[in-house]
Amino acid sequence: MNDERTRLRRLDRAMPSDREIEAMLHKAQIGFIATSVSDQPFINPNLFWFDAANRRLYFHTATEGRALSNVERNSQVCFSTAEMGKLLPADTAIKFSTEYASVIVFGEARVVGSDQEKRFGLQGLLDKYFPDLQAGEDYRPIISDELDQTAVYAIEIDAWSGKQKVESG
Repeated sequence: MNDERTRLRRLDRAMPSDREIEAMLHKAQIGFIATSVSDQPFINPNLFWFDAANRRLYFHTATEGRALSNVERNSQVCFSTAEMGKLLPADTAIKFSTEYASVIVFGEARVVGSDQEKRFGLQGLLDKYFPDLQAGEDYRPIISDELDQTAVYAIEIDAWSGKQKVESG
């Protein structure tokens, strides 16, 4: 799913397959959603959930605010997540480095309209961040009134890339 937006300068650091990108999206804890309106970028850190079956990301915000108004005015977004590994000292300052992995996603965001999909997106978030807790056993499931109190978004993924540096040897 690569295109011009996701072309890497350092091909030796590219994640070897979509499977690694998907794994990173499953395990990463925080994502950053970038929107832009009238040449003004806005980035919003958020919890998110990757729905592999439909190749989309879900996140939520309040029912008012900049994220919502930006997506309504310009649905093209960029999403990123990253993790840092070991620090890599060296004999010279220019060779200091770190292990890392990152994913960049481009796509179109939409505010989810149907209660069924809103519930699906929110339940996916609960299942990701609280995998040992079960709706109906450990907590009351999502009710309709609560669906009205949050804006749920889906990002339909157009393109992505993953980059990583792992210490060799």
